[in-house]
Amino acid sequence: MLPTRFYFDNAFDQFFENEGSKMKCDIYEKDNTYHVEMDLPGFKKDEIKVECNKGNLVITAEKSSNDEDKDEGKKYLRRERTYGKYQRSFYLGDIKEDEIEAKFDNGTLTISVPKIDENENKKLIDIK
Repeated sequence: MLPTRFYFDNAFDQFFENEGSKMKCDIYEKDNTYHVEMDLPGFKKDEIKVECNKGNLVITAEKSSNDEDKDEGKKYLRRERTYGKYQRSFYLGDIKEDEIEAKFDNGTLTISVPKIDENENKKLIDIK
């Protein structure tokens, strides 16, 4: 006899789960650089896109279902792996967009975003 929880486990999770909950991340600042570490298990490097526009860092991960893996004889008892498009965005302010570096290794995306030195943006105004 199977426990009742087996059938109803995660039954309502899809109603309370948002896109961002599948893309857990840590953001910290060190040596005048923002560092973003995001867990993306199950994704391949070519399924991930990182964009930057006017200080906004946008990370998109998209996984499509394998249509070629369809087997008419399969009868799923439980199916938890989901497919779709997930996206997170962060406003980081004045950053050096041309110097952003990203690396994907073992399911973790690591992005380094150099900040613009505040002294570079300062402009002295002559008082007349």
